[in-house]
Amino acid sequence: MHYMNANNQQTVSLSPSVLRWALFFMSILHPFSEGVAQKRQKKSAIVSEQPQNFDINQLFSFPNVNKVRYYSDKSQLNRLRKLDKTGKTEQLYPLLWKYVSKFGIDNFRKDTYWLWRLANLTEEKGAFHDAQRLYKLVLKHHHGGVDFQKVQSKYYKMAGRSPKDYVPLDYYYDLISFREKLDTLRPPQGIDLNMGFYVNSNKSDYGPSMSWDNQTMIFTSQRNAVRRSFDPEPNEDLFMIRSLGDGYWDEAVPVKSLNTPANEGSPFLTRDGSKIYFSRCNTPQSYGNCDLFVAHLQADSTWGEISNLGQNVNSVAWESHPSLSPTEDTLYFASDRIGGFGMSDLYYTTKNKNGQWSKAKNLGPNINTRGSEVSPFIHPEYNVLYYSSSGQLINFGEFDIYKAYHLKNKQWTEPQNIGPLVNGRGSEFYFTIDKEAKNLYYAKSIENNMKNLDLYSFPLPMEAQPLATTKLKGQLLDSLSNTPFNDGIVSIIDLDKGVEIAPKYLRDDGTYEFDLINERKYLMVIQGDEFFRIEKIFTLQGDTNFTDATRPISSRMQFESVVFDNNSFELKSAMYYDLDKIGNFLLDNPSFKLKIAGHTDTKGNKQANIELSQKRADAIKDYIEYFGGIKSDRIEAIGYGAQKPLVEEKTEADRVLNRRVEFEIYRDASAEDHRKNDENDPSRW
Repeated sequence: MHYMNANNQQTVSLSPSVLRWALFFMSILHPFSEGVAQKRQKKSAIVSEQPQNFDINQLFSFPNVNKVRYYSDKSQLNRLRKLDKTGKTEQLYPLLWKYVSKFGIDNFRKDTYWLWRLANLTEEKGAFHDAQRLYKLVLKHHHGGVDFQKVQSKYYKMAGRSPKDYVPLDYYYDLISFREKLDTLRPPQGIDLNMGFYVNSNKSDYGPSMSWDNQTMIFTSQRNAVRRSFDPEPNEDLFMIRSLGDGYWDEAVPVKSLNTPANEGSPFLTRDGSKIYFSRCNTPQSYGNCDLFVAHLQADSTWGEISNLGQNVNSVAWESHPSLSPTEDTLYFASDRIGGFGMSDLYYTTKNKNGQWSKAKNLGPNINTRGSEVSPFIHPEYNVLYYSSSGQLINFGEFDIYKAYHLKNKQWTEPQNIGPLVNGRGSEFYFTIDKEAKNLYYAKSIENNMKNLDLYSFPLPMEAQPLATTKLKGQLLDSLSNTPFNDGIVSIIDLDKGVEIAPKYLRDDGTYEFDLINERKYLMVIQGDEFFRIEKIFTLQGDTNFTDATRPISSRMQFESVVFDNNSFELKSAMYYDLDKIGNFLLDNPSFKLKIAGHTDTKGNKQANIELSQKRADAIKDYIEYFGGIKSDRIEAIGYGAQKPLVEEKTEADRVLNRRVEFEIYRDASAEDHRKNDENDPSRW
């Protein structure tokens, strides 16, 4: 079987007798046995004796991961414990750094304390970014020995990000839906589109692979059944569909030359379409319950010359989800073999000069976690790894899709969640992306239901784009107090290509951060109920940092621009900017109302002053209603004449102070209670 159930267990397993023999032979021959590992340590210097300037990237290479299953040096451990107990941190730090750098796979779960202690000491030294990465490693691999909640809280605080950075999409839609006819601010419109009954069946369909020209897709389906015992059982087979253009596909047909009574799935087509890698389960040609195979395209357009990839790649356990690098000399796949970090890990194998695949290696603790990692996919144009994980920290459901970039030193960047536009409360995995990075095709389940996966397509959002590597950072400040605003929403619109970007909340310190595609034009909108809206159009040219300031909303406000000529109620063009700000605020915050109060000085006839002030207030009300699209019942206009002077009039300057228009923005108590209950509703996540 090529997929996992809700408990992260493969639905097909070896028989008990076969499993016992397999485990017996592995205990004898497994190259990661602790006894063999300790002997090898004496023969070769596995890592350098001294850390070089405490380089976090060098540490994260963890060269022993694919050499030693568990590293242990009793004398060094005793010294570490003694220094830790006596608080001699200056001596402890370099020794601990060196010791952790030698960790094997099992150290990450057995010696989590020392990993946490290194993170703690690194933080004390002021290397906060390095400490953040180490704390994240602790959280991804802990099995005890640390206070998980405390470490998680510290990590999120240091990282400045969490799943709740993102605005719940239904809340965001509600917030700005009434602006659609009036504004350039558009909510993300990408539709999570079920690929339809020509493609999907009433059984599970998943594991798509796209051809290089985007014209053919092969995927896994359980729509067929076989009788292995008394009752029919779902059987995994490969099916093919061809593009009809404009997002339409013809009816799925079985790939008969590959399908057997065994289970076939998780296909991957090579660039030229001449080979297909796939998984096949429970056959005499398999070493484990599911192995990786390769087939070659024949002259009659069928598949033949099918062969197992061999023991360098396959194990006595489960292997599936093959994906080739753009150069097709590295094969990535998922396996639950003994000796990994979690329930299933990602591995890779490289092709030598003779065309043979080398011994498979674990992708390491940065990519893998104590949970499950499955569905690796390398983008065909860019060396970017996408995969699904249940063990990464930023997640919206059980399995989310992440991306990581390959570095020159053979390491991978920190995995990034591709955001809530794709990842929901259920599970997302078994996917492919077209070479233009335009659409994502993936299998999706509804929340807590893994029994009937369907294939969906979705416009690839900015968070998932392989070229979205340019940082946009910023901070919003109160223009009066210079303190940060932290209750607002930041929206970015791609004006060039229309790629969707998930909106985010301002952080506690008023900052925000997005990864965008360079040299494109964007519109940024920052809105909230404590400040006037900010809009900015810009072309991104390299990493960019904005600092913006805006006026806070107070209960009563005046604007220097809103000044009428003597005995006139005609609006001036100089007033429009500030009046538009008020209109925008009311649009962004539909629970707020506005009261416009017109005032005059005491000079002249009392009744005439009241009538003049009423006309001025009405003129402003009419402008905001008409040009702002605000309903009349949200705005009240009252002319008070000279009934409410600010100062006693003794000079012309006093009369100027009393001639004014005041704006009072307020929210009904019932609307405020509704807003708080709505935002705190956990179902929005």
